[in-house]
Amino acid sequence: MQASQIEIVPFGPDHLEAAVALSRQAGWPHRTEDWQLAHALSDGMVAVEDGKVVGTVLVTPYKRDCATINMVIVDESMRGRGLGRKLMDAALLTAGDRPLRLVATTAGLPLYQKLGFHETGTVLQHQGLAGEMAAPAETEAATDADLPDIAALDRRAFGADREGLLSYFAAGIGAFAVIRRDGHVSGFACLRPFGRGEVIGPVVAADLGQARKLIEHFIARRPGRFLRVDTTDETGLSPWLAEQGLAHVGGGISMKKPLVRQTADPTATTFALASQALG
Repeated sequence: MQASQIEIVPFGPDHLEAAVALSRQAGWPHRTEDWQLAHALSDGMVAVEDGKVVGTVLVTPYKRDCATINMVIVDESMRGRGLGRKLMDAALLTAGDRPLRLVATTAGLPLYQKLGFHETGTVLQHQGLAGEMAAPAETEAATDADLPDIAALDRRAFGADREGLLSYFAAGIGAFAVIRRDGHVSGFACLRPFGRGEVIGPVVAADLGQARKLIEHFIARRPGRFLRVDTTDETGLSPWLAEQGLAHVGGGISMKKPLVRQTADPTATTFALASQALG
């Protein structure tokens, strides 16, 4: 049977179980709850052959600013038949005229390059069991009143409005920590369940030292727990994370289509990408 006979249909709740199975086949740690989160925030498609889900893709829009493409998975028995391209074509149509972002594996890189995506950096995934650490004095738990300031900081650093994503985390799924300067929120971090344990991210901070303090806030409260942090080469956090017991275990290649106008504030740095946090 040829790939042209495969049907691409909207991702619905009844596809979740099959999607979890595909991500496990790919060696990804996503739980049903992680797929539910990604699905709730995204427009998705699945590829179906003879009633079986053989591929997935999700498009997560951030208003009109941009969209991220996540969870691009093709059943291993279907690879080499053009199904990845078919799923990406559906994702591009869904995204419309938004600038796009994704994190690519090495295997997926050639396809994304053919579709006009450009490399913008390297994502480094760190994970492991949190060690004993004293809680930093500079950080504190965020309040509901801090969410507008958190969203504004994130928008400056990420270059797109992710208020919906942050509000979803704040509604009981995640916890936020902040650092204040002169009575104003100057940096934040989020902790939420994911995969084998919990993920710290996004983290937005004015400098490297502040970013470390925000991550320490959650490490200190999770001794012996499995934690994950995604960062990039540019932040300089990778060696420090390894020293904290969060080993570098892989990552991906961040890409954009087209190259997005630089709207991020150079005084802010972001240490976790949305595409990684979701997919």
